[in-house]
Amino acid sequence: MRKIVIACEDVTAALDFYTGEPGFRVDSIFPADSPRRASLSGHDITVELRGPGDEGAESVVCEPALVVTKIDDGGFGTGRAGMQYRDLVPNRYGGHFIASHIRIPEGGPVPDYVHHHAIRFQLIFCVNGWVRVVYEDQGEAMLMEAGDCFLQPPHIRHRVLECSDGMEVVEIASPAEHETAVDHDMPLPTATVDPEREFGGQRFVFSKAKNADWGPWTQQGFEYRDTGIGDATGGVASTIVVRATAGSAGADLAHGGNVRFLYILQGSAVLDCGEHHGLSAGDACAIPPHVAARLDDVTPDFKMLEVCDPSRLQG
Repeated sequence: MRKIVIACEDVTAALDFYTGEPGFRVDSIFPADSPRRASLSGHDITVELRGPGDEGAESVVCEPALVVTKIDDGGFGTGRAGMQYRDLVPNRYGGHFIASHIRIPEGGPVPDYVHHHAIRFQLIFCVNGWVRVVYEDQGEAMLMEAGDCFLQPPHIRHRVLECSDGMEVVEIASPAEHETAVDHDMPLPTATVDPEREFGGQRFVFSKAKNADWGPWTQQGFEYRDTGIGDATGGVASTIVVRATAGSAGADLAHGGNVRFLYILQGSAVLDCGEHHGLSAGDACAIPPHVAARLDDVTPDFKMLEVCDPSRLQG
């Protein structure tokens, strides 16, 4: 099959064109949140789209640094399948992981396709609305609503089918840049249903907020619910939801792991890390190891998503 390499200023716009009237199909995209390289096929040829700065080289990895992003900063851009992405960790945490706030303003069918990701860890947490997704060997399509989350193990095939107006999710993945590959041959749902199947040593998880059990957190004045993701990944990363209770006096966030990522779901607090950052719903921060960091001035309605890598951080 003949291959053509096309340099383009906007890979997303070029994808829209070639998958339109010319009738090419997508085979892979890299990376999904802001594509700068894509492969397509059709008419007995393959087309490789390369955006500015993509020569096929590996990204430069730098030291992780503390980062705080604010919802008021905006910054949504168009990524894979027409979804809008806001980068929650612009420095990519030294190449270690990526966190994206993804939204689809107008609901209905999503122009997605069966695909999978070359990842070490990937979480989808629903912030607002609902989305229906179907997964390899997990049965019929699943409805994820606000507060629910999926663990997507490495290379599990899946497809986003439809969503509500104003659907918003937070997606966290490691490494920061990874390939998304399309599977044109696998129909979903699959005939086989095997919820305990492992993909790359991990199990699929669908954690529903309405079924959650809450218990005391490690910090006084808070409680948490565990999504089960720490166990399902074999300790690669954990995902919990933390909320304030009566008498909250703040929380120490210093750790000795790789990263502690927080996304504020409701309420507000102040992050003290040498500088003071007010945090409210939609804000996020990534805290590197051995950084003195603390949450203070926590409001009674405070709630946050916490993702830790590894799943059990050392103090």
